[in-house]
Amino acid sequence: MTCPWRSLLRQFLTALFLGGFSATCFATHTESAALSQQQLLNKARQSQNTVEKLDDQTQSMLSEFRAASLELENLKIYHDQLEKIVASQEQEKAELARQMQEIDVTQRNIMPLMLRMLKVLDEFVELDAPFLENERRMRISELHQLLDRSDVDLAEKYHRLIEAYMVETDYGRTIEAYKGDLDLDGKKRTVEFLRFGRLGFYYLTLDNSQAGYWDRDKKDWQVLPDAYRGAISQGLKIAQKQAAPDLLKLPVAAPEALQ
Repeated sequence: MTCPWRSLLRQFLTALFLGGFSATCFATHTESAALSQQQLLNKARQSQNTVEKLDDQTQSMLSEFRAASLELENLKIYHDQLEKIVASQEQEKAELARQMQEIDVTQRNIMPLMLRMLKVLDEFVELDAPFLENERRMRISELHQLLDRSDVDLAEKYHRLIEAYMVETDYGRTIEAYKGDLDLDGKKRTVEFLRFGRLGFYYLTLDNSQAGYWDRDKKDWQVLPDAYRGAISQGLKIAQKQAAPDLLKLPVAAPEALQ
């Protein structure tokens, strides 16, 4: 027979062994669970970081896409505008080419016209009363030289010619007094000239001893009766703004009948 105390001892040792093994197994299981949980947390953090990085990249790519889309739209608008500008420039080029052709034709026609105008002006001065002869002849001579110059453009030549016409036109509506030399009885004498537009051209000697007028038909100076010397003297004062305008009795050329 087995002793009772040995049986009890065996049971006690068995229970003690089983209890220690269970505790060890429990501790081991607990540590394993904690490690697994920590690993899951680490993976979760890594996943979250990955997600955040992907989100940042997505936002950055979205911003770049929007910026690229806006730039593309701006480029399209700019390109469309450039096409309109180019089309407009092509129209302007065609119009300029047409105008240049017209200018060439105009230039070929305007030079003969200006030469005819200058010839008419020259003849007009030649037939007109001989007032300011040196000044007017010098102007005509300068115009002849100007039209022959190659370094002066056509517009300037035309402008100067029109100016000469305007000056001659102004002579017809102004009154003027000035001193000059005149051949009287074969002697050169200094006289005062009086011009009333183109109606009359007169002279009065400085000593007030003789007066005369330009006879347009005879193309020569004619001596006036002494009675006109006072009127011419008064006319000189009016032209020099030394007297108020007044009626003067002076001979004038009769108007020519229209042909």
